[in-house]
Amino acid sequence: METEIFMPTEILIKDKNKAIKAKVVQSAIWARSKVVEVLTEDNDRYYFIYYKNSLIYGNKLDKVEKGTFIDKVFTEGMTIDAPHPLLTALIPNLSISIPNKNKLFSQLETHYSSQEIAYIATTLDSFFEKDQLVKVIDTIYFHFRRNGSFMKSFQVVQILHDFSPALKSAHERLNLHDFNKYRDFYQPSNLLSILDTDPLFVENHCFKDRFNPEKRTLLKDILREHDSLVELLLWLEDAKELREIDTIKKYTAIAQRFVTMEEWVQILAQVKVNPFRELPESKGIMEKMIQNGHYEKAALTLLNFIGDLPASYDDIQVEIWRNSDSRFVIAHLEEFISLLKQLPEGEAPKELDQKIFQMVVVLLERHGLKAVYEKLLPIQAFNLDVIRKIGNMVELLEDPDRMMELGDYYADFKQYDQAIDCFFWEMELQPQNPSPVWKISKMYQYKGMISEAASYQKVYEQLKDHQEIS
Repeated sequence: METEIFMPTEILIKDKNKAIKAKVVQSAIWARSKVVEVLTEDNDRYYFIYYKNSLIYGNKLDKVEKGTFIDKVFTEGMTIDAPHPLLTALIPNLSISIPNKNKLFSQLETHYSSQEIAYIATTLDSFFEKDQLVKVIDTIYFHFRRNGSFMKSFQVVQILHDFSPALKSAHERLNLHDFNKYRDFYQPSNLLSILDTDPLFVENHCFKDRFNPEKRTLLKDILREHDSLVELLLWLEDAKELREIDTIKKYTAIAQRFVTMEEWVQILAQVKVNPFRELPESKGIMEKMIQNGHYEKAALTLLNFIGDLPASYDDIQVEIWRNSDSRFVIAHLEEFISLLKQLPEGEAPKELDQKIFQMVVVLLERHGLKAVYEKLLPIQAFNLDVIRKIGNMVELLEDPDRMMELGDYYADFKQYDQAIDCFFWEMELQPQNPSPVWKISKMYQYKGMISEAASYQKVYEQLKDHQEIS
């Protein structure tokens, strides 16, 4: 039974000459940064920090401390849970070597500006002591101050204050007289002007407040220039959270740089954006799934849109219904009931009855009779034999004089333990009657309990002989 549409994303971690296999659990985006959480075969959790698609640092963590950057990203950022095909695109290299912690900041100097290093330091508070990171940022701040670069030093002290608002020195520096004009410049209403001078600030500010329509639009414009994958994820977040659906075709073109068309249709379905009315290619993809026998994967893609599909999808729905495993149908019962109501008139009652019968067998293994009856209420109008039987059984529950009849129904549905209980009841009421004893013997035989079946068969023969003598 297929329960996932997508395959897991596997990575290899190289740590101190050890190669560790792991699977991605989730990833989260925060402006230019992202965090990837992975789980190893030994159930160790590793977290990796990226900036501009490059690995900065990562290591094993027993837990994520509240208030750290990793905690913030997974609670306030854009999160993608595994399995998901875009995870592979988000992680530039699926073989990860953990950088040398002691040389990390000296190595960052060769790749990033001083302001970026100050910001990157704030993302590493799960791996370094906070005082150590404050010291790194302080060094950059004082370097700019000594060189008379007041704008850059103000940019860095803003980063420091955001990182550690309770730090007295950061608060005092932020309010220095020398920075008055920069404080006036850094107003939310002035973001377009700030963008030329400090794009890092604007991206972080817009991302933090990305559900504000104006800032979201600006963020999309920024991302369009240098990170189309995050722009795509931002649009998917629109679709999932805000229901602001832009042109699907536009983002389909972007998505095809990173995933197949089949994966994209499945991604849209996952965020409850109906691709089947907007993308003509969707029908061919569903037909291919059916041809390849992937009925349940097709169902997982399609079920959210039952009732909102073109008539041309009728045959696909019929194939999904006829070929999906009963346990899978039960796991998605509400959606499949909606699908049943959409089936064309030509669906053969006998085939439908057989399928519902298979479902009832599984349902009775998991639930009481009355609960099963209630679950089937939405399809009472189908007037099927199996539905009538369940209705009869519910009535018999209230009639202790008809336990043999109820036991026969349970036996029909392969619920042998419940049938045995009913026949025992009848055997106690009529201890000289061989019929319930024979039925108990048969039930144990069906259960594969040969010695028990033989014992009751012997009792049955004795009662039968006694009955004949009488």
